[in-house]
Amino acid sequence: MSAAYERYLVPVVFRPFAEDLAVRAATLRPERVLELAAGTGALTSRLLAAAPSAEVTATDLNEAMVALGSDRAPGAMWRQADAQRLPFPDGGFDLVVCQFGVMFFPDRVGAFTEIRRVLGPGGRFLFNTWGPFVEHAFEVAFQAGLERAFPADPPRFLPTVPHGYADPAVVAADLTAAGFTVEDEQKLTLQGEAASIADLATGYLTGTPVRAAVEERGDAPAVRATVVEEMTTRLGPGPVTAPMTAYVFRAAAA
Repeated sequence: MSAAYERYLVPVVFRPFAEDLAVRAATLRPERVLELAAGTGALTSRLLAAAPSAEVTATDLNEAMVALGSDRAPGAMWRQADAQRLPFPDGGFDLVVCQFGVMFFPDRVGAFTEIRRVLGPGGRFLFNTWGPFVEHAFEVAFQAGLERAFPADPPRFLPTVPHGYADPAVVAADLTAAGFTVEDEQKLTLQGEAASIADLATGYLTGTPVRAAVEERGDAPAVRATVVEEMTTRLGPGPVTAPMTAYVFRAAAA
């Protein structure tokens, strides 16, 4: 799954936001950076380039992601770690960054409190989270394909999990509850560029938890054909450019 994620989804969906977040991180002139939910290193490699003097520690809960990420961005120190129980001392970092990972934290206030613990005084937490599902054109088209393939019980992972933390007021309240001061919140829409809709569909079907849901429900090749057909009808065969919306937050530790 991690290889499919890296090959098909990172260039189209995640890299544009990684480039944005890395620039924002570099302007803070960090010395010790902790990245959470680093995945295969899409943001990590940009951080290393944008802030070359910073010491970057990249972590992910998934060991397969850590293994692939350490190959893709070897300039960082990689560790398997749970954001709910970080294996680092108090005040060890001046910046914590996270690209599209906070939505997966089971206890967000608890995780944010743990993040604040590992930040020194005045340290920053910089992260993004997906915006409303309807404002991500690729995923709307993909979900429509799933609903054609499974009209009675389509997998709902994308609308409910990645896009399940899309209310900025809720995010800000959780940060405040964890002891952070929200310094900046921005709604950001970037363009994704897909050379092949078929490859992008393959990425979502095999590089995300949708994979298991599809395998449980039916014939994966037939599902792929239906999803590709629906996405092509809506977006064209590729190359295609489509908008994707996220929120970007910067919060300061007390």
